[in-house]
Amino acid sequence: MSDDLRARLVAAGVELVAERGTGALSLREIARRAGVSHGAPRRWFPTHRDLLAAVARVGYDRLAARVAAVGPAGTPRDGLLALGRLYLDFARTERGMFELMFRHELLSGNSEGLREASKPLFGVLTGLLGPDRPGAAAVASSFWANLHGIAQLSLWGSLEVVGTGDADDLLRTAVDAYLQGCRC
Repeated sequence: MSDDLRARLVAAGVELVAERGTGALSLREIARRAGVSHGAPRRWFPTHRDLLAAVARVGYDRLAARVAAVGPAGTPRDGLLALGRLYLDFARTERGMFELMFRHELLSGNSEGLREASKPLFGVLTGLLGPDRPGAAAVASSFWANLHGIAQLSLWGSLEVVGTGDADDLLRTAVDAYLQGCRC
C-alpha cells in the first residue's frame, strides 16, 4: 500500500466530516469513499481511532495555518480578539472538524501527535497573554478553555442561556478579564 492510499483515506475522512459530520466517519464509509475495500484502511491505521486522529490532524494543521496567517496585532487585546475571532470562525465554518479535533479519545496516545499539533495556538496565546506573566501557561490554558467554551455554546445555540446570543460579546468580556492586571 502506498503513501498515496494513506493520503486518499485521510482525504476521504476530511471530506466526509466536512459534508456529514463526525457520525459519518466509519471505516467502511471512508474506505468506500477512497475506492478501496473496507479492510484496506487497517493496513495503514490499526484502529478506527488512528484513522480519525489522522483526519483530526488535518484540522489542527488548518487551524495552525490560519493562526500563522494572522499578522502582528497592535496590542495584546487586539491580538487576543483577532485570535479568538479566528478560533470562533474555525469552529463555525469547520464544525465537524472542530468537534473531531477535541475528542478526548483521539488526544490521548495517538501516533498523529495531536497534542503537539495544538502547541502553535497555545504558544500564540501565551505570547499574547504575557509569557513572563506569573503562571503564563495556566492563564493561557484557562483562556483557551474559556474560548473553547464560547465556541461550543455558540455551536449548540446555547448562548442565550448565559444571557447573550453574541459570541463576540463574550469574547470581548473574556479578553478584558484575562488582560486585567497584565503588564503585556
